[in-house]
Amino acid sequence: MPAFMTFYPIGNADTTLIRLANDDLVLFDFANMRNANDPHDKRIDLPKAVKDDMADADRASFRAVAFTHLDDDHICGARDFFWWDHATLLQGDGRPKIDEMWVPADAITESNVEGDAWTIRAEARHRLKEGYGIKVFSRPGKLAKYLEEWDLTVEDRRDCIVDAGELVPSFDKAADGVEFFVHSPFAWRSDDGLEDRNEGSIVVQVTFREEDSESYALLGSDINYETLSLMIKTTKKHGNTHRLEWDILKLFHHCSYKSLSPEKGEDKTEPVDEVKWLFEKLAHKKEKIISPSWPIPLKGSDEDKDTQPPHRQAANYYKEIIKDSEGEFLVTMETPRQSAPKPIKLKISWTGVAVMMAAAMPTVAAAASSTTTRAG
Repeated sequence: MPAFMTFYPIGNADTTLIRLANDDLVLFDFANMRNANDPHDKRIDLPKAVKDDMADADRASFRAVAFTHLDDDHICGARDFFWWDHATLLQGDGRPKIDEMWVPADAITESNVEGDAWTIRAEARHRLKEGYGIKVFSRPGKLAKYLEEWDLTVEDRRDCIVDAGELVPSFDKAADGVEFFVHSPFAWRSDDGLEDRNEGSIVVQVTFREEDSESYALLGSDINYETLSLMIKTTKKHGNTHRLEWDILKLFHHCSYKSLSPEKGEDKTEPVDEVKWLFEKLAHKKEKIISPSWPIPLKGSDEDKDTQPPHRQAANYYKEIIKDSEGEFLVTMETPRQSAPKPIKLKISWTGVAVMMAAAMPTVAAAASSTTTRAG
């Protein structure tokens, strides 16, 4: 049976749903950015959309939910959506449960947080203290202080910690048809307690297996070209180049040029060498690049002058590299059209990766029995 990935149109924000072949669900981030009081807001009603997809999978909980970092464009509305074990006031009322929570170590140690970030931090600390239902990515020395306050050591909770360069042990490729390899954050980057949400965010490679075929997805968060280059160099050093291959790329930081290079460029961003190698040499043919962002601005427009992503120059680079490989570059707020964006759904099977266009989108259950075109 195939697996599926869904990318929701929520502006410059991230929410990605993975539906495994056994219908278990893994969610990366949750950012309900839509203004319900604005009838012209084209961003999707995310709570409804996610619950509809859960109902289609016949699931009332998520097998795992990853909060890649605590910025609002990755967690907005999470407090009101999920069931939180640490607070009875945040339970019931149809709130989906999280079987296993994934967070970077900064989500445990960060101070001066409020709102959704405070709730996620409180839940992560509660689960880590009790030793259940959590994976903390990276292992900064600062984490030991919190464990010590609970009369625990890092080794007492080693089963709850996953370092870069390791597989998340909660999933098995043979049994589940999927595995998650952790690229970021690096333990050594945060051993001194340094907290940088973007550069300490979670980045993984997902391997999907059906029969004897494998497809790969790189789920970028908000890291910049420097951290991405370090990630690539570290992966090379440890002989794990295959862990950087990809058929699907969820772009880093909403199609920002800063994930490619320190220089935006006039019409196209030229990436630094390591990043160029990742995007041009390790992509598989017919690759799918997903930009979780607002529409790409036109040259000379007001949006083009904005310092915030998406950046036209970065988009032009991505569009250029797929020309000779029959790839696709898709923007969440442009697909299938800017006037009415819909979730981008990818079907991942032994025949490869196929885009399920949204004009007359079937349910995933119905699509699972359809055929796809080879994309490998």
